Amino acid sequence: QVQMDESGGGLVQAGGSLRLSCAASGSIFSMYIRAWYRQAPGKQRELVATITNDGTTNYAPSVKGRFTISEEVAKNAAYLHTVYLQMNSLKPEDTAVYYCNVIWDGRPLLGWGQGTQVTVSS
Repeated sequence: QVQMDESGGGLVQAGGSLRLSCAASGSIFSMYIRAWYRQAPGKQRELVATITNDGTTNYAPSVKGRFTISEEVAKNAAYLHTVYLQMNSLKPEDTAVYYCNVIWDGRPLLGWGQGTQVTVSS
């Protein structure tokens, strides 16, 4: 079973930056496309960014050019895989709870963690 731990959220003014982290244990996390999602109040969860094993990244149009997804893998006994989301030039519409997951067959595969709250004030 994969456990994901999202962190790094907070309150920031518009134009500011935050770096989110998602720490996951277990090699299964590396078998699929890694992704960040977000869910704003009253809205459906949406895909924000993805990264593949060859380093290919993709972004939602609303965040392209402002957000960067990256990752690192510690190949030790715990096989800790950390996925980051660097968020720059934040806007109030970026306010949401951010979650990480992996994608299989075009859909999130794992259960959702607690997420990390990002609040951008105007």
